Amino acid sequence: MKLGKVELCHFLQLVGLFLCFSGTSQAEPPRSRSKLYVQSGRSRTKRSWVWNQFFVLEEYMGSDPLYVGKLHSDVDKGDGSIKYILSGEGASSIFIIDENTGDIHATKRLDREEQAYYTLRAQALDRLTNKPVEPESEFVIKIQDINDNEPKFLDGPYTAGVPEMSPVGTSVVQVTATDADDPTYGNSARVVYSILQGQPYFSVEPKTGVIKTALPNMDREAKDQYLLVIQAKDMVGQNGGLSGTTSVTVTLTDVNDNPPRFPRRSYQYNVPESLPVASVVARIKAIDADIGVNAEMEYKIVDGDGLEIFEITADKETQEGIITIQKELDFEAKTSYTLRIEAANRDADPRFLSLGPFSDTTTIKIIVEDVDEPPVFSSPLYPMEVSEGTQVGNIIGTVAAHDPDSSNSPVRYSIDRNTDLERYFNIDANSGVITTAKLLDRETNAVHNITVLAMENQNPSQVGRGYVAITILDINDNAPEFAMDYETTVCENAQPGQVIQKISAVDKDEPSDGHHFYFSLTTDTTNNHNFSLKDNKDNTASILTRRNGFRRQEQSVYYLPIFIVDSGSPSLSSTNTLTIRVCDCDADGVAQTCNAEAYVLPAGLSTGALIAILACVLTLFVLILLIVTMRRRKKESLIFDEERDIRENIVRYDDEGGGEEDTEAFDMTALRNLNVIRDSKTRRDVTPEIQFLSRPTLKSIPDNVIFREFIWERLKEADVDPGAPPYDSLQTYAFEGNGSIAESLSSLDSISSNSDQNYDYLSDWGPRFKRLADMYGNGQENLYS
Repeated sequence: MKLGKVELCHFLQLVGLFLCFSGTSQAEPPRSRSKLYVQSGRSRTKRSWVWNQFFVLEEYMGSDPLYVGKLHSDVDKGDGSIKYILSGEGASSIFIIDENTGDIHATKRLDREEQAYYTLRAQALDRLTNKPVEPESEFVIKIQDINDNEPKFLDGPYTAGVPEMSPVGTSVVQVTATDADDPTYGNSARVVYSILQGQPYFSVEPKTGVIKTALPNMDREAKDQYLLVIQAKDMVGQNGGLSGTTSVTVTLTDVNDNPPRFPRRSYQYNVPESLPVASVVARIKAIDADIGVNAEMEYKIVDGDGLEIFEITADKETQEGIITIQKELDFEAKTSYTLRIEAANRDADPRFLSLGPFSDTTTIKIIVEDVDEPPVFSSPLYPMEVSEGTQVGNIIGTVAAHDPDSSNSPVRYSIDRNTDLERYFNIDANSGVITTAKLLDRETNAVHNITVLAMENQNPSQVGRGYVAITILDINDNAPEFAMDYETTVCENAQPGQVIQKISAVDKDEPSDGHHFYFSLTTDTTNNHNFSLKDNKDNTASILTRRNGFRRQEQSVYYLPIFIVDSGSPSLSSTNTLTIRVCDCDADGVAQTCNAEAYVLPAGLSTGALIAILACVLTLFVLILLIVTMRRRKKESLIFDEERDIRENIVRYDDEGGGEEDTEAFDMTALRNLNVIRDSKTRRDVTPEIQFLSRPTLKSIPDNVIFREFIWERLKEADVDPGAPPYDSLQTYAFEGNGSIAESLSSLDSISSNSDQNYDYLSDWGPRFKRLADMYGNGQENLYS
């Protein structure tokens, strides 16, 4: 019949207890550790606890507390006078005891994997006196294991690799599963391994978990990765056992088991003959199914007629064979080349050499295409020499170039003027003869590097370049001269034969055997009594004194002409003057002062006297300057007049009206009454060229005539007298208002009135009155023109 969960648990518990009892039946039943217990007034007796070892089955799922066992003391007579007390791990919380009977129960579900046993202490007390009748004793409750944990792969999932083409039984990886159940009790923790996915390629050892290959010749190029599922089952794989799984990803690693192969047996490439050296002609690649180092290639030219023209190297990144040019191609010399190329693996695996040669060959044909090439010079550089003294038009040398094409077009020559900016040279366009066009100077430019251009007559765009280095040979065309500007001094206390200066010379020429200079005094100074010259024969000379003592008062500077000759052929010479100053020196011969004070001033004149003389001269000069200034100021007023005639005075009027009341600028009397006779004003210092006589009063003359004559008179005074400042004086005469003899000059009044006044005479006054004549001289028709 079917058992319920509670009945099944009780049954399993009884089975466990039976196994425990059967295992301990041969031994003496365990008892607690006894102690002698002495009561006062009684004889000493031995007391002891009596119980069996306690076991509790884990994972009990019943609703009632689980019976564990019974504690009993032989003191207990069963009359209820003894009570039992439990303490220690889990007392009262997990384990409870019936204080009357000593029965122990577990109130909670226990897990052996959390705690395998509990240590408790038991005590028996007299119920009335509450005193112990037995000593406290310690005992253990062990948790009985059941198979409640499945195996687990703590390190999974796994990844592993194994070389392709490995033999059967090659170890791949080991997997390990752990079971939390008790390995010392039953088969709950005894695990066996099996493979659920991955056959027939791999297998697993049942006890160790080592995965091995199960098929030979597994090819990575066919399939490079496998997914395995491994199972671990406890209870030694028996039915009812628990299991766990993990995955193992196995990758086949590459080995060099595939030779390289060219996709084609032959290739053809066309290249122009003008392709530069080191240019890439072609790229070829042999196919290898392997990867990494197993697919690395080596290429070489094993045969053909272009072994010296072409070279092949391997590209480490793409494993391509790169063919490059090592020498220039020439269509006229050879139109095609045939090469046999071999490709091989760098590192062949000897295990697979039996599969065939790990190399392959192919044929490459290179066709050279003709191009129109520029002319080629017979030499890349033409060294030439010419003397700097050569005449214009002399031949220096010849260059030659030819058209390398089969057409052999004629060539014309020219000089690249960017390399001959001064146009020192010319070249014959047909023959290539180079001549001088200007006089040459080695000291200006010792070497001329020019570029000669050669172009085809039929195709001028094809230009070849040749290089000419023209060295200018030196001639002796520069005279020697002092190496520097010497500052030579001689002490007043100099002794005869004393060296005061050592001189040397330089020459812009560069003779092949070096410079050799010869020094001497000029013929007119050979008998010089002051100085002498000694040629040191090492391109230097020494200047020596010939007399005892020099005086600045007599002569402060000496000029010594020195004659220098070089060793050229023909030799050149020059005369250089050495300036020697006489100085006052200390005891060590060091110059202190070389000024000319000693002979400029009379003897005995001190510095203080000189300063006094200079002060007097300066004072006299200041006095003269003041007198001249005062006289110029007195000449400013040149005309006698009651009031100053200030022509350049500018008066600003910021308000309307009252302008005629301001009489400070100039004399307004003449404008207020034009009939007043003006006295002619004469200059005090200049006799006027034209004397203007006073005019009589002209009352009968019309006002406009009087005004015109007045303006004209003032104008002639200003024009005729150019010495009267300021020269560009501007004088304005304008007034309005009733009572003026000249009446109003307002243009508005002229327009509004019916005046028949005729102003045509303004045109006769010259260009200064042209604008006024245009406004008033022609009547109403010009007012709006």
